[in-house]
Amino acid sequence: MSARNEAWFVYLVRCSDGTLYTGIARDVAARMAQHEAGRGARYTRGRGPLTLCATKRCRDKSEALRLELSIKRLTRQAKQQLMAAGRLRAFARTVRARSQRLRLPIASSG
Repeated sequence: MSARNEAWFVYLVRCSDGTLYTGIARDVAARMAQHEAGRGARYTRGRGPLTLCATKRCRDKSEALRLELSIKRLTRQAKQQLMAAGRLRAFARTVRARSQRLRLPIASSG
């Protein structure tokens, strides 16, 4: 499988101080190890140990980035509800459908 076709994942992490972090990676386990070693995102440094709460496989990096941004825009309470109810998959479908609607060509009148 070429690098272009490898799946990307969106993941949600709970830090030891109770805050939530959302990121993307091709290999979530390796990325978690980077976070734990202090070589991951600046936000997670010094906030370990980290707990992986949810992951969602995406078709490509573009889809993962759109989903990550949509999750980051949610309130803390909404993120917790996504994780508690296992609703990340349904939320991802909503984000995908919304982005597909925005890409539809506009029909010309006339």
